Amino acid sequence: MNKLAKLLAIASLAAIAAGTADARELRLASGAPPAHPATDPMYNSFMEFLPEETNGELTGLMIGPEVVGIVAVKQALQSSLAEVGNVLPLFAAGDLPNTVLTADLAFLATTPHAMGAAVTEYVVTCEECQAEFKAMGGVFLGAGSSDIYVLLTTKPVNSLADLQGLRLRSGGAPYARWAEALGAAPAQVPVSDTFESMSQGVLDGTMASVSDLISYRLVDVAKYIIDVPLGTYHTTSNFTVASGTWAELTPELRAGLTRAANRSSALFTQSWGYDRAAAARQAALDAGMEIIPASQDLLDATNEFRFTDVASAVEVAESQLGVTNAADKIARFQALVEKWTAITDAANGDVDAIAAAVQTEVWDKVDWSTYGL
Repeated sequence: MNKLAKLLAIASLAAIAAGTADARELRLASGAPPAHPATDPMYNSFMEFLPEETNGELTGLMIGPEVVGIVAVKQALQSSLAEVGNVLPLFAAGDLPNTVLTADLAFLATTPHAMGAAVTEYVVTCEECQAEFKAMGGVFLGAGSSDIYVLLTTKPVNSLADLQGLRLRSGGAPYARWAEALGAAPAQVPVSDTFESMSQGVLDGTMASVSDLISYRLVDVAKYIIDVPLGTYHTTSNFTVASGTWAELTPELRAGLTRAANRSSALFTQSWGYDRAAAARQAALDAGMEIIPASQDLLDATNEFRFTDVASAVEVAESQLGVTNAADKIARFQALVEKWTAITDAANGDVDAIAAAVQTEVWDKVDWSTYGL
């Protein structure tokens, strides 16, 4: 290395060191254990992307779930313990009813990437949603999605008749409505109690992500995957920035922080919605589980439910959540699902292309001098 090259290298290292010293370190709370996709890849990649997208002016420090668990993220943001956190709106339904409206539409799901993008655009462009986040003390920076839920059971389901009376864990209202409509018996059981309930025979199965086979050790108790499409878990607020922190950032830093969040949300959905699901299916086969395709009568009944349940979602939104003009809002969300299904299908699994499309279609249209304020 010649003298000039050495001087340039020293200057570069000095600049990096100076940038790091001047950087603002944001306290981050994924609320999830290290192996969960909300932590890896979502928040781990965010810590990598944050300085990249802000010219080294912002960095992140992770707060573990032993300090801030998923149910406490909202309170951590409000108390300034955390500055960026993974808020699940269903845990804050009283604060975010217009956002939670989208959660009751699980059976509209097409593909995971489409659902994460549709929720993102819906919330960003929904005045009531934005007002609710502001009142709660947070700023919404994107959503993600699980894989398409299926049945994980201890008994075979080869026809609609086999579903009758089956005791199934339900993760939310639309799943309970589906089970009841098709003759099963839904049960509100915490996901962490699913293994014990199935092993003791209290439950015959669960309506869940196939990844639960690994995440909650259900591969040791379930015997069958019934491939009936039951929608997605897509109502998330992956990166919720505390309002006070957001107000202190320049418009340029807000834009950079959001670019980092958007890239990480796409990786999160790819992991939860696709990669981990594929790994869980392989683990199921290795454990000797049987994968049973949904029978035609089960598919027909599920499709009929999918179309008729929209009216129930309208009623729930208006009577239980207090949402006004629910039918119009649901129709808008349906249109966004169709829009993003076409866009993500065209991307053909290219995660960078999907993140770029969300950036162009949603975030590049935001006024960073006013958004979230």
